[in-house]
Amino acid sequence: MIAPSILSADFARLADEVAAVQGRADWLHVDVMDAHFVPNLTLGLPVVQSLLATTDLPLDCHLMIENPDRWAIGYAEAGSYNVTVHVEAANDPVMLAKNVHAAGSKAGLAIKPKTPLEPYLDVLKHYDTLLVMSVEPGFGGQKFIAEVLDKVRAARRLVDAGHLNLVVEIDGGINRDTIEQAAEAGVDCFVAGSAVYAADDPARAVDALRLQAENSKR
Repeated sequence: MIAPSILSADFARLADEVAAVQGRADWLHVDVMDAHFVPNLTLGLPVVQSLLATTDLPLDCHLMIENPDRWAIGYAEAGSYNVTVHVEAANDPVMLAKNVHAAGSKAGLAIKPKTPLEPYLDVLKHYDTLLVMSVEPGFGGQKFIAEVLDKVRAARRLVDAGHLNLVVEIDGGINRDTIEQAAEAGVDCFVAGSAVYAADDPARAVDALRLQAENSKR
């Protein structure tokens, strides 16, 4: 699956940028940042609500915010397909997953590049998505951190063995040069920002990334 990140889109033409990948993308990745958990400020629930009114693409909302236990539910209630919170910010990630599910959304758990996977394996049994950050969260256009692929491989083994039941997603530095190694490691869903929205034709860029990932897995 390919999830274009609107962090790299033209915010002045956001509806047009979303329409450019309609019918090609699997999810639309929405980075919500609060300038506290990460040193950047992007958009919030009102923009998500506006997007939901203009597209039928499933919204994959990635909350890089403090106190997600309080704020994540609103994104689920608004109609987001998947609401992802950071384990480093959640007070009670198990209860948060249950609350997000009760509000009508899938629940995702994100981990930063330096956060180990092993302490959260039991927590992940309550989640639908594991988002492995392959850059430090906060800004687009960063260099891919290949070392995080060890966590992807570990998660893939657990999913394949039936110990976890979730989508393995990766976010950060995904482009034509890095998607193949991420696919080989076992990623299911690839978040791509500038690789899509800096291209002359975003829809064709999505298709090209998908083809590369599929060929690598074969």
